[in-house]
Amino acid sequence: MIHQPAGELRKQLIISASLLFAILTTGTLGYMAVEGWNAFDSFYMVVITLATIGFQEVHPLSNEGRAFTIFLIFSGVGILAYNVNVALRALFEGEFQKILGRRKLEKKIKEIKDHYIICGFGRMGRIICKELRSCWVPFVVIDQEIAKPDEDEDYLFLAGDATHDEVLKMAGIERAKGIVSVLSTDANNLFVVLSARVLNPSLKIVARAVEESTELKLLRAGADRVVAPYNIGGLKIAQTILKPAVVDFLEFATLSGNIALQMEEIPVKGTSVFVERTVAETEIGRKFGIIIVAIKRSDGEMLFNPTHKTIIKTGDVLIALGEVNKLNEVEKLAGN
Repeated sequence: MIHQPAGELRKQLIISASLLFAILTTGTLGYMAVEGWNAFDSFYMVVITLATIGFQEVHPLSNEGRAFTIFLIFSGVGILAYNVNVALRALFEGEFQKILGRRKLEKKIKEIKDHYIICGFGRMGRIICKELRSCWVPFVVIDQEIAKPDEDEDYLFLAGDATHDEVLKMAGIERAKGIVSVLSTDANNLFVVLSARVLNPSLKIVARAVEESTELKLLRAGADRVVAPYNIGGLKIAQTILKPAVVDFLEFATLSGNIALQMEEIPVKGTSVFVERTVAETEIGRKFGIIIVAIKRSDGEMLFNPTHKTIIKTGDVLIALGEVNKLNEVEKLAGN
């Protein structure tokens, strides 16, 4: 069954209600003017005429009144039939539920903030959404076609073209923390990056690049990170052949939901007890069994395999490996 878009049905409902109001008002004012009746008697006469109930006239009609009644029947019954048709179609096709669901969705999107916007709900988009969902990260999905979600996918889904500024605004881009564009073409991803950077200059933008030559263009357009899936996939296949044990370890450590071992980023806040202390002084390894694989400084410098004398500073990001519950304890001490 082909359903009308919610916006088209809403327009038809508004038109039908306006026409009904217009014929009721015209009929009431007409009887008041032609027959000199009061407002209630005139309105009552209009209702029984349009409903074709067949009650007797409220008052005897003059020839002018009868002529006006004929006009009211021919014009009003058609309008009434149109209203019934629109109402029944909306009821049987479930459009009322769609409209109510749409309003509920729009309300949720208006309330959300510090979220991510995922543009594109293809195979890659679904994987991204599942990963974000597993980490309790709020997000809104934009796609031109409303894909049928799995049973466990209760996402905020906005149907529309992500290259249009109006759609990005509806997704709350001004309040968003970041946006991920994984549309099917590089041109569309480029449009999204350009629009997103203008609408929210502080936004974190990650884009997908199909062609290798597009990566630089996306970065120039405002993307913070560009991911080329084919390059990454090719490298991973090669590494699986050359260094299978390393690949297995990285997959195990970065797999979401893995409670035995996880690799996490831990930002160090100014209120943290780790600030201006060496790695050894924090006793992260001895107390929690956590391995600090690397430290990313606030200026972007990456320190791999920091020594026990490395000083932790405000704004650092600790790349740590360990058990999930222990990592959570270290995150609290880091000021998060």
